[in-house]
Amino acid sequence: MATSADNGDDALAALRGRIDGLDQQLLELLSERARAAQEVAAVKAARGDTHFYRPEREAQVLRTVKERNPGPLSGEEMARLFREIMSACLALEQPVKVAFLGPEGTFTQAAAAKHFGDSALVMPLPAIDEVFREVAAGAADYGVVPVENSTEGVVNHTLDSFIDSSLQICGEVELRIHHHLLIGPNTRPDTITRVYSHPQSLAQCRKWLDAHLPRAERITLNSNAEAARRVSGEWSSAAIAGAMAESLYGLTRLHSNIEDQPDNTTRFLIIGRESVALSGDDKTSVMVSVRNEPGALYHLLAPFQKHGVDLTRIETRPSRTRRWSYVFFIDFAGHRDDPRVRRTLDEIIPRVVELRVLGSYPRAVL
Repeated sequence: MATSADNGDDALAALRGRIDGLDQQLLELLSERARAAQEVAAVKAARGDTHFYRPEREAQVLRTVKERNPGPLSGEEMARLFREIMSACLALEQPVKVAFLGPEGTFTQAAAAKHFGDSALVMPLPAIDEVFREVAAGAADYGVVPVENSTEGVVNHTLDSFIDSSLQICGEVELRIHHHLLIGPNTRPDTITRVYSHPQSLAQCRKWLDAHLPRAERITLNSNAEAARRVSGEWSSAAIAGAMAESLYGLTRLHSNIEDQPDNTTRFLIIGRESVALSGDDKTSVMVSVRNEPGALYHLLAPFQKHGVDLTRIETRPSRTRRWSYVFFIDFAGHRDDPRVRRTLDEIIPRVVELRVLGSYPRAVL
């Protein structure tokens, strides 16, 4: 006589057999997709097209995945799986070389992995302007740089780098930032006298530090990954960094998620040498230098309202050529090839000293 336990075992065995069959189908379909990617590469090579990575195409695929996803996996999780599939298939065509603000273990590296997948070839560089130079020189296909944080605002070094660069913005990444207090093997929790991190990270955790480590000296470094590397061999010190740096340098996490704002998010830009075609849900960034005259800002912004173009961000930076003059960095919804956007920009150009389109690119999907 069969027992309930026997029936349960039979049901599990049947389900496992079903999963094995589905896994085999997935293997065959993934292999077929990879072969199709190789055929795409061959067709492109035959006609002399060396641009294998298409940001607008990937954005369209990921949006479709999220829209059509039947569950139970979330749309975000399903899109992440497809991101890795596309990354691996693209590597069969031609691996993408990506420079990012290093060293290894920074949030910028996490943003690069989120956007390009783990099959991309990554190059850590010590400064934002070096990322721009490597991409401009062709040593990297794309670069990833931070541009703004929801708590601490704009990253001025990135905006200033665009002033002297001809590179295009090809995409954006939004990354939820979780800061952790990390120590190395030589430090006891009750002996912390120094806390290392990037200035932005220290600022994003100011209230927590005031409450829990008010007497500890706060020391700024070029990156939170550098902070993690340093404390791995020091005594009486701690670092504020992310999970990637924690794992990379073998540190111990004392406190998790110590950022002051629970929705702390950093936006990163993807920079490259080529413009990006329409994806269907795009943003455009422009840099504008205006004349120093009454109503200059009004005349700059009025065409956006007139043509119904949604502004998403506006920042100012001092001009490098004229004292007490400023350059405006403006982000807005739409692509430069959209008729409304073209009419808006055409109306602005005669009223300003210079207008340069930094890029039109897909809105962040992941």
